[in-house]
Amino acid sequence: MTSYDIGVAMFVGVVLLLALRVPVALAMLLAGGIGYAAIAGAEPLLNSLKTLTFSRFSSYTLSIIPLFLLMGEFATKGGLNRSLFQAARAWLGHRRGGLAMATIGGCAAFGALCGSSLATAATMSQVAGPEMRRHGYSGALATGTLAAGGTLGILIPPSVILVIYAIYTEQSIGYLFIAAIVPGALAVAGYMAVIWVYARIWPGEAPAAERFALVRRLRDSRDMWPTAIIFAVVVGGIYGGWFSPTEASAIGAFCVGLLAVILGGMRWQGFCEAILRTALNTAFIFLILLGAELFSAALALSRVPSELSAQVAALDAPPLLIVAIILAIYLALGCVLESLAMVLLTLPVFIPVVLSLDLGMSDPQAMIWFGILVLISVEVGMISPPFGLNLFVINNMARDVPMGQTYKGVLGFCVSDAARLVLLVAFPGLCLWLTGVT
Repeated sequence: MTSYDIGVAMFVGVVLLLALRVPVALAMLLAGGIGYAAIAGAEPLLNSLKTLTFSRFSSYTLSIIPLFLLMGEFATKGGLNRSLFQAARAWLGHRRGGLAMATIGGCAAFGALCGSSLATAATMSQVAGPEMRRHGYSGALATGTLAAGGTLGILIPPSVILVIYAIYTEQSIGYLFIAAIVPGALAVAGYMAVIWVYARIWPGEAPAAERFALVRRLRDSRDMWPTAIIFAVVVGGIYGGWFSPTEASAIGAFCVGLLAVILGGMRWQGFCEAILRTALNTAFIFLILLGAELFSAALALSRVPSELSAQVAALDAPPLLIVAIILAIYLALGCVLESLAMVLLTLPVFIPVVLSLDLGMSDPQAMIWFGILVLISVEVGMISPPFGLNLFVINNMARDVPMGQTYKGVLGFCVSDAARLVLLVAFPGLCLWLTGVT
């Protein structure tokens, strides 16, 4: 077998291992290790493992991952999801479909603290799900809204996947966070528009709740302001150059922890559980990173990425068409693979391809724009029937709703995501204009 054949076999091997439910990190370590040894030999593999481990995990930048994860755990343990939903519900709940709109607003606000789609979907479903069903919302709209709203957890900064993407592609974490703001706002607006249309077509499935007096609205909104201030300080501080993303993550974790104690009543047990879950999730992500690093090194030895880039560059096809094909692959993979694993598995192949295209922008601009597109594609995959992970998380928590109803409820949100993806492909400036990257 040639090196190229070994590289292709590695990729196929990882997919097969994942289909057999082998853990992601182990699948990439096995495929990457066997492929590396087949190309270069066993001794170079051992030397590479030694140097790869140190070079990857000695990076100070990686400390941002546990800090942002800790921020999300504090927000969850402190019950901040409840106060954020209640604030949105006070202003929107009296409208037809208003509770579903409030759920989207609460998910967006909680996503600004959490950075995880599944965590956002799971925690918000505990608060917003029963409230929507109590007011007569259909199971389709309630579960579809929660599944779609959960995806805002990885789109609204800070996002763990964006951090991983930035580290892998050696781009600025701050620029990627800023680039996600406009797409995130478009996502919230698009989802609310879907609910508005749904409520007009099927008014009986999205009844209006009671209207609160202004005093009640202001009272329910007061706990939302600290969250808004933390988001503004963290993202604004990065954008303004007041502190680095790593320093911002530390400030965010401390402030959210303080909020969880003061507003949410988090105590010592909740604090310890947050620390333990953060440690476990960090170890899981770091092990995936090590597997991805070895897999990427083996792929580089096989020359699959460079050969594929050369073949794509030789095609007589518009660059945007090639980008669209890559995004279609992400949409398909997102239905069956976990988001972080999918990104790390495919970046070694797709990044050289994108850099070989004449997109009319600099390499840093292309990498930031492509990173946002990948993030949105992953997000769409998480709610795309029949295998979107968020659909199963939400449906498992709402056992009285048939899965078919959840599929029905999420279709409008998928259409909104597809329209937003097309818009961002056609107009890259929507991602780039706030960053100022040239």
